[in-house]
Amino acid sequence: MKKLVLFIPLIVFLALGVFLYKGLFLSPEKLDSALEGKPIPAFQLEILETPGEFLTNETLTGKVSLLNVWATWCPSCKYEHPFLMTLARKNVLPIYGINYRDERALAIKELSREGNPYAINIYDHNGRLGLDLGVYGAPESFLVDHKGVIRYRYAGPIDSRVWKETLYPMVQELQAEAAKDGAS
Repeated sequence: MKKLVLFIPLIVFLALGVFLYKGLFLSPEKLDSALEGKPIPAFQLEILETPGEFLTNETLTGKVSLLNVWATWCPSCKYEHPFLMTLARKNVLPIYGINYRDERALAIKELSREGNPYAINIYDHNGRLGLDLGVYGAPESFLVDHKGVIRYRYAGPIDSRVWKETLYPMVQELQAEAAKDGAS
């Protein structure tokens, strides 16, 4: 019996190793979102650039939009930023930023230096909205229909391949639905 007890740490180590090895092959952009098909969670947060001016989830309705979670501390966000700038110039849909767990001054400075692709920037300093959205980390993006319902979640940086192959076809479909409903 005492010899069997000596094997317990080895068994625990092997089980943990198998668990961690399996995790190496998971793709974060394929993680499910519990909010797909549900409205954007209710919130009232400040606009990043104008402290004291608040907006709510109702602000983000009326048009098909992209809700993008970003931060200055996020290297993948810096990689994604030039593509978001290109997308904003094409004016395909409004991009709303959620500045996630960041310092306001640093975020404003970075946007003034690198350009601001966002129609509106929500300041989520304590990460509450990110938590309500089920954000795993930045960058993450949510495709939202004209009624304010989350239709798709993408974890990771958006680039031209992701846009062309995944997001843009969905945007076109959602915009066609919005046109049928009489929204833009």
